[in-house]
This record gives sequence, C-alpha cells and structure tokens, in this order.
Amino acid sequence: MFENEIDLLKDDVITSTCELVRIPSVLSESSNPSMPFGENCNKALEYMLDLGNRLGFRTKNVDGYCGYIEFGEGDELVGIVGHLDVVPEGENWTYPPFSATISKDKIYGRGTIDDKGPVIASLYAMKVVMETCKITKRVRLILGLNEENDWKCIEYYKKHEEIPSFGFSPDADFPCIYAEKGLLSVFICSPIVKEKIQIVKIDCNQNAINVVPKYCKITLSVDKSISLDDCIHNLQNLVDSHHFSISIHKEFIEKNIFSMNSHGVSAHAAHPDLGTNAISQALVVLYEFFEMYGITNDLLSYFYKNLNLEYNGKSLGIDVQDESGFLTLNVAQLNIQESNLVLGMNLRIPIHTTIDFIKENITASLPSSMAVSFSGEKKALYLPKDNWLIQTLCEVFHKTTGLDATPIAIGGATYARAFPNFVSFGANMPGNKDMCHQIDEFISVDNLMLATKIYTNAIYELCKR
Repeated sequence: MFENEIDLLKDDVITSTCELVRIPSVLSESSNPSMPFGENCNKALEYMLDLGNRLGFRTKNVDGYCGYIEFGEGDELVGIVGHLDVVPEGENWTYPPFSATISKDKIYGRGTIDDKGPVIASLYAMKVVMETCKITKRVRLILGLNEENDWKCIEYYKKHEEIPSFGFSPDADFPCIYAEKGLLSVFICSPIVKEKIQIVKIDCNQNAINVVPKYCKITLSVDKSISLDDCIHNLQNLVDSHHFSISIHKEFIEKNIFSMNSHGVSAHAAHPDLGTNAISQALVVLYEFFEMYGITNDLLSYFYKNLNLEYNGKSLGIDVQDESGFLTLNVAQLNIQESNLVLGMNLRIPIHTTIDFIKENITASLPSSMAVSFSGEKKALYLPKDNWLIQTLCEVFHKTTGLDATPIAIGGATYARAFPNFVSFGANMPGNKDMCHQIDEFISVDNLMLATKIYTNAIYELCKR
C-alpha cells in the first residue's frame, strides 16, 4: 500500500533529512530558559515544527524542552517518539559531519540514522496517511531534544502533555525490538597519592558515557631523580608489546613532563566490542608502567584486575546473561576531580537481571580506599514476543519488505521505554552495520524511503486497531 504516494515524496524526504542533519544539534549550555538544551537543539525543534506546519499538521512547542506534530481526530492517541539531538561529531570524517553530503546513494552526517532520518521518514509517513485515509485516532510525533544525555526533555513532556496509548520509536532496528537491556552508569574513584611519577592532567575529549572513547591523553610528571628518557623508553616498550595505538611526547622537558596519547575507534556503548577503547588501552599500559617503578594506584589496580580490555561483565565476576545477551560494559570516561582519579563506565544489563544486583556486586568488589556512585539508571524494557504490538509491527515489516520478521533484543536504550506499550521499530535494516554514533554515520536513500513505506503501513495498521 501507499507506494505511489511515497515515491512522489522522495525528493522532499531527502531534502528535509539533509536540512535537518545540517543543524548541529549537540547539547550545549544555555542560560535562555526557552532553549534549555542550547541554541542548535532549539533550531532543530523549530525546523521540525515549521516543516510540520507547512505539511498541514497541528504542532506545539512544549516550552523548548520538546515538541510534537499531530493529525487526526478521536480520543485515543497513537505515539511516535524520536529525538533531534545528536552525539558530538568526532574526528576524521570522510565528509564534514553536518554537511549532509550525498554520495553513492548514501546521505552522510551525524544523526542520519540516529535519529533524524527516521524522524523525517515518520513525518512523511504521517502525511501520507493523513491525506489518503480516514482514521478515528490521533497520531502524534513527539520530538525530544535530550535523548543522548539524561532524557530531561521526555520527562518534561510526561509531566505536561498527554501520554499516548501505544506506539513506537524509530530509533533502533527492524523488524521490531521486544526487549532493551537495563542501563547503569558507574563512577569509581580513588585519591591521587603523591608519587615519584604523577598523573597531572587527563584529556578524553569530554567523551559521552554512551560512546566507546576514541581518544585519551594522560600527562605525567616525573621526579627529577628519574630519567625522563628512560621513562619514555620503558613506556614505549610496553606500548609496543601490546601493539596499541599510543604515541608518547615530551611536553616540558625542564619540568620532566611527558604525555601518552591513546587512539581508538568509537562505537556505541551498546556494542563496545565493535570499537577500540582508547582509555582502556592507556590504563593497561599505565598500570604496567607504574608497576615497573613500584608505584601502586588503587584505581589502576582495580581496572587492570577487573576490567582491563574486557567488554563483558565476567571480568567483574558478574556472569549474567539471558535471551537479551550478556552484561556489557564500556569504560567511557577518565578524569581528575578534587585530587581523585575518577573512572566512568556504562553498563547494559540483561533484561532478567536487576540493577540492584549489579550495584551490590560492584560495591562489594571495591577495596575500602575506593568509592562508587551510580547514575543514568534505566530499567529494562520487555514485551513478550506474542504481544499484539510486537506482532502487528513485525507483520507490517514482513508484508512491506518480504523479509523474515522475528523480533529482537538490543543493548541500546530508546525512548520506547519512556511510555507503556511502546517498542522501538527501525530504522536500521537487518544485516546492515549499525552506524549509530559511528564516524561517517549514514543512511542510504533506498533504506530511508523503505523506512518511510514501513512507517506509513505501520501507522495505518495501528490506527485501524
């Protein structure tokens, strides 16, 4: 159904996606109460609301925290919830990350798959249904601006606006997500003790907790009684023995200060095994280097013995897994706070394991000299595979594409868990590499249009219910 109507909109879908991607809507500080997430996030919201108005929808800006685009009549509200904010662009892109460059049937840019392209596909799907079908429900596209951080936008929406009866988020994979792992961010710290080799500065490019870090620079000072050249030589040997991508540089020779610059490959924290962790590499070498000089650092010791280069919970002694997979962890942040060395991790917890169980095990594993705090806690999402919503969306996907439609579980966290009776639904196609949070993020034009067709059929079927 609707194929001809959608094909006629192809140029508009591509143009709108590119225009939205060109807005660098990364969270930023703001003193303007009407732009709580910064000027560029606000520009993205205004762009979408203006586009919605031009396409004939009802729209609302919810105090700058979020907005929505709606059509239809009736008491029941069907929801689609996506986000317009993006993670920082990162480095070494083939094309400028906010240029929305089209090359070989692909639109490149930060947000193309996460989540701007799918949001545009959802909007034009709504347009087709609005203009070709008579429905007895309202359909609302809810637009968040703070999904990549702490979801303040959607919490604000839930306090001030109507909650949909059911719906989906176009922010993961097809055919349909029936389970999303629980989330927990863990921060462990220990005091920095004065030693003959001292960590004086750390720069990890303010890496987001949900991204595998691709860069970490640690600056060290060396007591005058120790040869700086010998230090650099010994550290270089350790780097070479691990075949890590770490470069060493003299900073201030007169003060015996040098740095190690670790380079990795970024990936989404839900799939830490797909990246190369720059912080983990640096800490492995630094622990062995300190050991060579008889220096003990509790946090480095804990990391080396319990985390190292692992990305699963077995290294913490927490060997839990179920149908959603095993416990994964991403060492994401490293910094100095008030004379303490602080390490931040992001965990994705199997759906049948409680977050309290994980907290208890981590706390028990720490030596008395170290402290731990937790944040970013989100309970798992789970709907049985035979749930009517799961079955309906899988059937839509199968009828539209002809592909198998077995629902899947993921480690990512989407807005689907913000509302009852919601699941995540596309837009990444089965078998495609997940480019979410990756360098050279893209969506192919063919998949963008296919997603538009799938969403059109899904909206129609949900409104028939």
